[in-house]
Amino acid sequence: MSTTVRTATAVALDGVTRVYSSRAGDVHALRGVTHAFPQGSFTAIMGPSGSGKSTLLQVAAGLDRPTRGEVVIGGTPLGGMDQTGLTKLRRTAMGFVFQSYNLLDALTAYENVALPARLAGRRVDRAAVLEALRQVGLEDLARRRPPELSGGQQQRVAIARALHLRPQVVFADEPTGALDRGSGRQVLELVREVSDEQGQTVVMVTHDPLAASYAHSVLFLADGLVVGRLDRADATRIAAAMSELER
Repeated sequence: MSTTVRTATAVALDGVTRVYSSRAGDVHALRGVTHAFPQGSFTAIMGPSGSGKSTLLQVAAGLDRPTRGEVVIGGTPLGGMDQTGLTKLRRTAMGFVFQSYNLLDALTAYENVALPARLAGRRVDRAAVLEALRQVGLEDLARRRPPELSGGQQQRVAIARALHLRPQVVFADEPTGALDRGSGRQVLELVREVSDEQGQTVVMVTHDPLAASYAHSVLFLADGLVVGRLDRADATRIAAAMSELER
């Protein structure tokens, strides 16, 4: 890949391959994936079970290293970075939202949102933390701990935590998988608003066509390859495309 990366590209994958060894032989989770995620885009990643979508997310976020190929975040190639450098980059340039929320029960909502700044050795900006909670509609629940919140409220705390340091890209792995439909819709509307109004780049893995319909575009994976894309598609079109892949 050229050392010059367009500033309009938030995440770039160039020929990314990921091979795992198993007793049954090598497993090719990704097979030379090349794709650029533009700054401010909201992309859903879909595919059948075993298609490589979770591996793509982990490799793109520097949580796993590709066997071959390169990943670039905001102009920074990840290939030459050691684990310490990757950890620092993740804390400053990336936000994460997972299905299981990953909140600490002993901390309040405020303290959970402030945690990435503390881990990065940065001064906690109280106003910024409270603003992040306000954005997700939880400013009045800042002192509540996760067990005192509903699942939807916990996921909104996780989103506030991911956003309050204004990362270049937010990676979301099945963020509505544990939520009821109403709470899931609120979370997805919030994620879409963050991308549209604040210019955050969002990469989301999901199995749900309705969730994917909130994204600007949907990438379809099969057998470790990008095999299709839909832009501005509704849930019906996305479900039909998935059905074709699963035949």
